[in-house]
Amino acid sequence: MSKYERGLPIFGLLTFFAITQMTYMPVFAQGLGRLWKNKSLSPDERADLLVKQMTLDEKIQLIHGSLGYDVESWQIPGWKNVPGSHGEDGYVPGIPRLGIPDLRLVGAGVGVTNLGQRPNGQSTALPSSLAETATWDPAMAYDFGTVIGKETREQGFNISIGGGVDLARDPRNGRNFEYHGEDPILAGKMIARELRAIQDQGVVATIKHYAINDQESGRNYVSANIDKRSMRETDLLAFEIGIKESGVGAVMCAYNRVNGVYSCENSYLLNDVLKNDWGFKGWVMSDWGATHSTAKAALSGLDQEFFENKYFAGALKTAVEKGDVSIERLDNMVHRILRMMFAFGAFDNPPVVKPIDVMADAAVAQRVEEAGAVLLENVGGQLPLNASTIHSIAVIGSHADVGVLSGGGSAQVDPIGGNAVPPKNIRPGSLASLLVPTWDPSSPLKAIRAKVPTAKVEYDAGTDFGAAAKLAGASDVAIVFVNQWTSEGRDVPNLSLPDNQDQLISQVAATNAHTIVVLETGDPVLMPWLNNVSAVLEAWYPGQRGGEAIANILFGDVNPSGKLPITFLKSEAQLPRPVIQGPPPGNKYFDVNYTEGLKVGYKWYDAEGKEPLFPFGFGLSYTSFSYSQLKTTPMTTDGTKEIRVSFDLRNIGSNVGAEVAQVYLGFPASIAEPPKRLVGWAKVQLAAGQIQRVTVAVDPRAASHPLSFWNVSTDAWDIANGDYTVYVGNSSEDIRLVGPLHVHHHKM
Repeated sequence: MSKYERGLPIFGLLTFFAITQMTYMPVFAQGLGRLWKNKSLSPDERADLLVKQMTLDEKIQLIHGSLGYDVESWQIPGWKNVPGSHGEDGYVPGIPRLGIPDLRLVGAGVGVTNLGQRPNGQSTALPSSLAETATWDPAMAYDFGTVIGKETREQGFNISIGGGVDLARDPRNGRNFEYHGEDPILAGKMIARELRAIQDQGVVATIKHYAINDQESGRNYVSANIDKRSMRETDLLAFEIGIKESGVGAVMCAYNRVNGVYSCENSYLLNDVLKNDWGFKGWVMSDWGATHSTAKAALSGLDQEFFENKYFAGALKTAVEKGDVSIERLDNMVHRILRMMFAFGAFDNPPVVKPIDVMADAAVAQRVEEAGAVLLENVGGQLPLNASTIHSIAVIGSHADVGVLSGGGSAQVDPIGGNAVPPKNIRPGSLASLLVPTWDPSSPLKAIRAKVPTAKVEYDAGTDFGAAAKLAGASDVAIVFVNQWTSEGRDVPNLSLPDNQDQLISQVAATNAHTIVVLETGDPVLMPWLNNVSAVLEAWYPGQRGGEAIANILFGDVNPSGKLPITFLKSEAQLPRPVIQGPPPGNKYFDVNYTEGLKVGYKWYDAEGKEPLFPFGFGLSYTSFSYSQLKTTPMTTDGTKEIRVSFDLRNIGSNVGAEVAQVYLGFPASIAEPPKRLVGWAKVQLAAGQIQRVTVAVDPRAASHPLSFWNVSTDAWDIANGDYTVYVGNSSEDIRLVGPLHVHHHKM
């Protein structure tokens, strides 16, 4: 303070401040407005500074968005997009006055999508998320996400809206191929690494569809009814792990209702759990058209509406002006969006459009498929095929001459090279073209021929079963490719292969004892022909280089190491709900009661004593492994150190191979948990004869809550004292080692 200021009387000092504030406020505001550009400030500080510079209309502009393309372009010749957009799936115009960039959102669950049919919009088609999860390799999930993040930026987008992690409660769900299986810890950890990788590329990632969005049948009207403990320990746990371990920027709320309340206006899900309990700092966007109210949705935790703009445009402005929604809540909505845009480069490192690295990204797709394909059957060591002794091969079915199948809906990728089986009488780029299967242009036939250049390799489409069987009977080996197309917007009616493909397999197998079946599916399938074939490979949707990956596995260049992230059952009668529930006649609203509670997937089969066709965690190799010398180190009584489960793993076969050693935990009976719960695993590669001491850490403080149960009386996670059982094996059923674990937890 200057000498002059110290001498001012109080009234003079107040007058001085009043005059200078009026005189210099515009200059001061301009300087303050520039402060948000200071990169040394935190994302929260920068967002706060910027929100203060925004008018009411500018704030409203940021919290609703539309499609970046004109839906009419699906119906008429030519392509066009919304002015200012790049044809993205979601578009929010920026605010040039303040340097706020456009929000450009694009679907990217298994690769960057092109629903708006952008020119040059082809991207690397990655294998399905089920294939990714079947690797049981978080490092592979990181590589998967890196491709998505890179290609999102390289095509000019700054927000990725992939990242599905709804649990596979029903194996007929049309979107299971986009998700990560039936176990919340496996799914949560794999999606967390994928999302982390996307954001490490300078793109805001999204996790969806929050929550309990487990079927497509009646998805806009169904109410998933579930008790709080079951919700927290199953479906929400996958989200909790994914969100906490990735630092994901956005959460997309789902179409369905949960316990009678729409997900996008469900205060328990959005406020109590997501924002308060989990401390989520990002924003909640609605699924496209999933907003149903204005004040209720805003006050319940929804931050941004897509894509109808019925509720968060003019209607929300009116609600703020009337006081139904406070300006503080609106500022919080805007702050959450800006914060994540600052955190992940939208302001300071915006996307620069450039060609994608086609070869490098396709190589990642191939590695994921090679590590995620699951060998389900291999009678008499039929596989790997010996190229030097084979003179003829029949390749049959599923357009294996030109490509491999991919999943449909909003996750559909327009692959590099285009659809290998373009639909007839449908104009490319039309709405109808989005409702038919796309075949990634990677030919298994071509890849197989490359393995055996001196052998006779012939293809049959499999449409005439008799002709296919005749070719198989005249060949040393028959490889039958079969498929099941699944898509957003529809569940499969049952788990049988469509188009009578079971009969195709049976007739081929009747003429050739060396019949190999390759499954390209988005869900588990029934296998009435299993005892009549020599080998079965679950390839899932294998992606941009699926043909090459499948051939490498069949001929032993790659030793399969994938393990099932979802149970394959013997019949739909084994399910908690044998028939998919839909709306009753005359009423579009209906309930699905999750009476199985905690018993999701393998936990259901364990608890109910039902033997599946292939259990969760199952997968064969071209070598064998033994387990021995189990030792468990208990945690400290205050829970500050993890439990360590150690054992010797030995490759007792003759080939180098990788084993996924799985650790399950059985809880004290008084806790009323399912018989066992996956708590950790290790994927270990060993040379023939090699032995390695493996340690799996089980940290009670982790976001996965491996030792905890949801205590409804305290409404919190809790650890029970008592006697537990440790199980170690290579599937949920093939348990090799069992040991006791006593937990005495001193609760602080």
